[in-house]
Amino acid sequence: MRPPKEPTFRESVDMMFNRAVALMDLSPGLEEKIRVCNSTYTVRFGVRLRGQIFTFTGYRSNHSEHMEPVKGGIRYALSVDQDEVEALSALMTFKCALVEAPFGGSKGGLCIDPTQWEVHELEQITRRFAYELIKRDLINPSQNVPAPDMGTGEREMAWIADQYARMNTTDINAKACVTGKPLNAGGIAGRVEATGRGVQYALREFFRHPEDIKAAGLRGTLEGKKVIVQGLGNVGYHAAKFLGEEDGCKIIGIIERDGALFDENGIDVEAVRQWIIKHGGVSGYPDAAHHAEGAAVLEETCDILIPAAMEGVINMGNADRIKAPLIIEAANGPVTAGADDILRKKGTVIIPDMYANAGGVTVSYFEWVKNLSKIRFGRMQRRQEEARHELIVKELERLDHYLGDSWSMTPDFKEKYLRGAGELELVRSGLDDTMRIAYQAMREVWHSRDDVDDLRTAAYLVAISKVAMSYQAKGL
Repeated sequence: MRPPKEPTFRESVDMMFNRAVALMDLSPGLEEKIRVCNSTYTVRFGVRLRGQIFTFTGYRSNHSEHMEPVKGGIRYALSVDQDEVEALSALMTFKCALVEAPFGGSKGGLCIDPTQWEVHELEQITRRFAYELIKRDLINPSQNVPAPDMGTGEREMAWIADQYARMNTTDINAKACVTGKPLNAGGIAGRVEATGRGVQYALREFFRHPEDIKAAGLRGTLEGKKVIVQGLGNVGYHAAKFLGEEDGCKIIGIIERDGALFDENGIDVEAVRQWIIKHGGVSGYPDAAHHAEGAAVLEETCDILIPAAMEGVINMGNADRIKAPLIIEAANGPVTAGADDILRKKGTVIIPDMYANAGGVTVSYFEWVKNLSKIRFGRMQRRQEEARHELIVKELERLDHYLGDSWSMTPDFKEKYLRGAGELELVRSGLDDTMRIAYQAMREVWHSRDDVDDLRTAAYLVAISKVAMSYQAKGL
């Protein structure tokens, strides 16, 4: 008998979608409308570089326009192809619905290894790619709004925004054509950390529910939990740093392209990050044991496993050896559908990518709103808030003086209470609220339905029903 075939990333997304809609009462026509990708544009463009013309292939896929603009990152990687981009755009549709960001799902990609090009060459390539998309309204503040993804960041988003502004000189909303921009180019405080911060808030919310902690075979709080992180890019780094520094987690394993670091007593995430920036990898890092075979560390005993890099790292080949009772998918699609079946049967609890890494699109939404409103958050109310707090503190100081030794204010209360919320605090507050509400919607379905035994199916059910209601409201 032949062993079962490992599903591709796209097949995994389709299988998970099918599992959810089988439990729903959608008309066949509506189910098909939500399933299919509306359109995919493939572009092949040439750029003159190094004395010759190089041809690049790029994609922009719109999965669902039940709400517009559609939203989704642009990734630069050699793995980019039409299937991957369409699967990611479907995930974006459901992700936005789940966290109530008013967007349809989209995704873009350029088949390129960004490390092989100089910065000025990358700028030429990016601007030309953006030009091809902009002239077809595949980048537009009211129709299609990209963001960073694997291989891209603030720099590329600034180039795209500038290219759009050059081609649309009278569009007052030009800055809102793309999110994830640098702060001084219309970006928002807290966007770089957003996805990793969202992973932290997701875990905090999970640990507020004793029933859920018990389902994962864990006890207590986040304090002291042993964590292994796969991928110390933007998402993995911020998630690991915040969990270690603010929640008392112990980061015992860090897996990177050139092997892994492991130390039962905990690893200094910031020190490792600085080492990677300087040396290009984890090899040679002096303060933890280095394992040449990074995949083996994925299978070490820990409380929480955070896959934060590529698709399919947990697959049918290694799923039965994964010991972590709780997996939170910081990357898109790190657990294949085949591995998902194996892990569910073992009782592993998986906090799904659709929810877990939605911090990025949530804060992108805040940035888009900021660009449309032309004002930073907190600018109008912050000082008024501080003035109101000052009144209360003055009364408390009067009471403190009047009561003498019998009562006094806590030493740092005044300083903490007086500080009004700036943009960063407001962004974090909005993200925390979003992650809490979305998790509660998922867990309600998880615990109230006998035919739902995992959070991923619950997430799909919540998201698909919201998309369905949008289509029905439109009269489709």
